[in-house]
Amino acid sequence: MIPGSFSYHSPATVEEAVGLLAELGDDARPLAGGHSLLPMMKLRLAPLEHLVDLRKIDALKGIKDEGGTLVIGAMTTQAELLASDVIAGQCPIIQETAALIADPQVRYVGTLGGNVANGDPANDMPGLMQCLDASYQLTGKGGSREVKARDFYEGAFFTALQEGEILTAVKVPVPPAGHGYAYEKLKRKIGDYATAAAAVVLTLAGGSCKSASIALTNVGETPLYAAEASAALVGSSLDKAAVDQAVSLAGAITAPASAGRGPTHYRTKMAGVMLRRAIQRAHERAAG
Repeated sequence: MIPGSFSYHSPATVEEAVGLLAELGDDARPLAGGHSLLPMMKLRLAPLEHLVDLRKIDALKGIKDEGGTLVIGAMTTQAELLASDVIAGQCPIIQETAALIADPQVRYVGTLGGNVANGDPANDMPGLMQCLDASYQLTGKGGSREVKARDFYEGAFFTALQEGEILTAVKVPVPPAGHGYAYEKLKRKIGDYATAAAAVVLTLAGGSCKSASIALTNVGETPLYAAEASAALVGSSLDKAAVDQAVSLAGAITAPASAGRGPTHYRTKMAGVMLRRAIQRAHERAAG
């Protein structure tokens, strides 16, 4: 299918991009990788008069370690995340997750910023960013502000982005040395969205869980940070009783749609299965 006619804009700076979006208003959308927006345009579900392409803005690209915080430009692709020695050394769960997104063709063009910014609960990176307690840098005509990933998602495809703003960077606190991590994803076939997925990051001290963070993907209208489930692991030896409690608490916050990926009860059950696997692998990694 062919999208309707639109005007194409290719700004070279963030200032130029946000200026265009402010000037053009609701008739304009920013373009990152395009894997969500372009199909909607082809189906005539997102009729637009202006497309503001962000790919020529060098300031939106790159990965830096700034004093214990990874600053990742919004236009950094999934393939670039997978190739980064900085990510591999400081926060490998990002690479583990990126490797499960779609297929290589998509990962060479799809961006981190696009994956987290459009509010699709099926995307993999939003839940991971909640698990990592990341923040998003949002830039508009009035300047920049930061919003926690855990506060950014308001509903399916509804976020804290205000009119004329673009997401310019993702800031990830580097997890402690020796942390354990895992991203477990159930999908119907290679390249598919998750039926259910779970991200876990934890640390150990003296054989007990010192800290834990859990988030779930595609089992609610937004990615889900499982605060109570995370707290249930802290202080435990990650024994079966503690894991059972965490899985139960995580399942209680899910509300997946009953659709092509299975009925609600099945997807909630699979979220628990993915969480158990993620906790086990994270525990093994933390224990060395």
